[in-house]
Amino acid sequence: MLLVIGSGLLYARSKNLWTLLQLVGAASLAGVAVAHVCEAWRPFPGHGWGQEVNPGHYLDLSCALLGLTAFPLGYLIAALKSRDSR
Repeated sequence: MLLVIGSGLLYARSKNLWTLLQLVGAASLAGVAVAHVCEAWRPFPGHGWGQEVNPGHYLDLSCALLGLTAFPLGYLIAALKSRDSR
């Protein structure tokens, strides 16, 4: 959650595409955590969380792929752009 807050503050300050990409990646990683909590606690029994074939696995996988791609890419490009502007 701190990653999302930090990325949100960074985006609010600079408002560029790279920090937005970083914010989307951080939110996706938070989505992975929410999917794991839902699979463990099964708050919605009708959705089949925790079973072998359910939407939670696909949500978890897609959020993990997006988060592990977008966050580091946005961070790297934002760091390179800020270094070039000095």
